[in-house]
Amino acid sequence: MVSKKLLLKFLLIAVLISGCANIPSVSLNQISTPTESISFAVAEIAKPTYTPFPTVTPIPTSTPTLTPEPIAQAEIVESSYSASVSQIDEAPLVYSGGKYILVDISEQHMYVYENDALIFSFVASTGMNNATRVGNFSVLEKIPNAYGATWNIWMPNWLGIYWSGNLQNGIHALPILPNGAQLWEGYLGVPISYGCVVLGAYESQLLYDWADVGTPVEIQW
Repeated sequence: MVSKKLLLKFLLIAVLISGCANIPSVSLNQISTPTESISFAVAEIAKPTYTPFPTVTPIPTSTPTLTPEPIAQAEIVESSYSASVSQIDEAPLVYSGGKYILVDISEQHMYVYENDALIFSFVASTGMNNATRVGNFSVLEKIPNAYGATWNIWMPNWLGIYWSGNLQNGIHALPILPNGAQLWEGYLGVPISYGCVVLGAYESQLLYDWADVGTPVEIQW
């Protein structure tokens, strides 16, 4: 009885071994690696190449220098005018216009009267080192833009008031240099001129338009 049972066990083991022998062997290289699935599309887009625009350097526009054009030209320092002392220093004997100009050197100021009423009051500059003469004079001539050859300057709104040798002194606006700049700008109210009475551009224009040839001019301390 025991032998039959042993025999059955041996037969069963033999069948199992035979089944295992028929299973094909699989190498590690034949085991496929699972492929990872991609749920979105990938596209390689080339980075654009930046091309800078050329830098434009603005060309500065030069501001033209304005050189005053003379309406009338007077070579004040080249004059050969000669006159007696009485003609130079005294106002006309007859003047009935009711106009009067007073220049006060100590105050560096001009007062303008008409019919005894003060109508203008201007800051002025007289000559350096007392170069402006004191006395009673008158407007000898009116020139829109007189030229001073000695200093190469233009003197707008020229009112000539007296002669000193061959030089005529007068009342005028701040002189204009050849480059168009104003000489003595910022110095009104200080004795700074070569002998003339100097006013600002606006003030001198008012005076020039108002004054008559023959208008009395008094210069005092």
